[in-house]
Amino acid sequence: MQRALAARFAKPGVFLLALAPLAYLLFALLRDALGANPAEALLRGTGLWTLRMLCVLLWLSPLREGTGWAGLARLRRMLGLFVFFYALVHFAAYVWLDQSGQWDDILQDIAKRPFILVGLLALLLLLPLALTSFNAAIRWLGAAQWRRLHRAVYGIALLAVLHFFWMRAGKRNFDQVALYAAIIGLSLAWRLRRLFTRTGARPGTNP
Repeated sequence: MQRALAARFAKPGVFLLALAPLAYLLFALLRDALGANPAEALLRGTGLWTLRMLCVLLWLSPLREGTGWAGLARLRRMLGLFVFFYALVHFAAYVWLDQSGQWDDILQDIAKRPFILVGLLALLLLLPLALTSFNAAIRWLGAAQWRRLHRAVYGIALLAVLHFFWMRAGKRNFDQVALYAAIIGLSLAWRLRRLFTRTGARPGTNP
């Protein structure tokens, strides 16, 4: 009974929780409460929440296996779309608040600063995942090919950490970078262990 009740309210609850950080940032922006440089605070905040959403997404499968709660799998699609949404807002904040929509300056900035290029690459790789996050796409691609495509999220996570690392390198502030790298690294280790276990259990088959 308790699990059925939790499953019923899980999606709307997670949806509201996922929107809360952006709502707070926008509310603080309107109240002029983001500090001396609100544009930078909004840019950094949306970037951090993109990374946090990505960490939560990657840990859904290990948590499902550890807790036995199959309902966690039903949150994956929504959280994946929120990762893309926050990444898109982050990029929009960079384009309009940091670069004033000047595309010549943006192209020069991408060429000059590698962490911008890596962040843009991660966003572009998220796009096909977002576009194929619906049941019709699974039927069109086929389940096996769809799964292979969506495994790109692990590569995207590594790019996101690299983007964050290079962004913090100028200030030599790596504490948060190490934390998120560890969270993502452990999720990758869990995935690799699972793949090797499945391969060992069924020789000659693809995981």
